[in-house]
Amino acid sequence: MPTAVLTDRERTAVQAYLRLLHTVRAAFDTAAGPPDTARPPVVPPAVLAEAEQALADAGLAGNEEAFFRLLQSWCPPEP
Repeated sequence: MPTAVLTDRERTAVQAYLRLLHTVRAAFDTAAGPPDTARPPVVPPAVLAEAEQALADAGLAGNEEAFFRLLQSWCPPEP
């Protein structure tokens, strides 16, 4: 499978998105806490702001279709 060649800004946007994704997954991971403990998921605002700024810097803000095509070409799903 061919690999996309990303600009520095596109790479930064993809990396920021992946950090955001991992942070959200960790926030929703109820197995990490004590059993029967309900806690609301928390995503640090700085992580979300980093992803938004990286998308804007790469010219991808508001263009999710192009961003996810880029993401899939750079980081294909695991089988």
